[in-house]
Amino acid sequence: MEKKITSGRVFQSVSTKFARPKQKWELPVSTRNQYLTKKTMKTTKSLIIVSAFAVFAVIVSSCGNQAAKEKAKQDSIRVADSIAAAEAEAKRIADSIAALPKPITQFAIATPNLSTLVAALQAAELAETLNGTDAFTVFAPTNDAFAAIQSTVDNLLKPENKSKLQSVLKYHVVAGTVKAADLKDGQEVVTLQGEKLKVSIKDGKVTVGGAEVTNADVAVSNGVVHMTNKVFVPKKM
Repeated sequence: MEKKITSGRVFQSVSTKFARPKQKWELPVSTRNQYLTKKTMKTTKSLIIVSAFAVFAVIVSSCGNQAAKEKAKQDSIRVADSIAAAEAEAKRIADSIAALPKPITQFAIATPNLSTLVAALQAAELAETLNGTDAFTVFAPTNDAFAAIQSTVDNLLKPENKSKLQSVLKYHVVAGTVKAADLKDGQEVVTLQGEKLKVSIKDGKVTVGGAEVTNADVAVSNGVVHMTNKVFVPKKM
């Protein structure tokens, strides 16, 4: 009895007989090494470039920050110098204004040795008159000069003796500006009170109404002040 062989089995047998064994495809070792070397070098080069850019960026940033800090420092110095210069200029102007001559009454107020005169001017209501723009020459007795006739001063400062006090004070005032160089020996100057004061010049000393001028030609904005060591007392009050 004959065996039948199906076509399928024949095909399978033939295919199995002639089938090629499966092989894994690989590059040659030398080629693979070259490829890996090139890839590693490329990667390394990329890393170097990236690192270089990073370092460059840090350097630029650092330089930028340093430059900004330096600029801010210089700006601060310039501002501080400007403020100091402005303050110095303001002080200079203030000192210049303070050095300007003051009116007679303000000068007396600012002079400690004339405080009694100031009190008398205020009591007699003459302070504003000598604080104006009209020019006057004032022979100003010092505190010691007033103290030498203290009882008379105390009496004159009483409210009921206001007119007498005004008369005494006006006896120390001459209209206009009369400086020491304008005075002549034997000269007589007319006071606001109406009576005259005689001038005497001897050995370089100037006396007016018997009082020595201890500090002459004190500059004021509305005339001149001559400080004296005595108080003038008029004949009529």
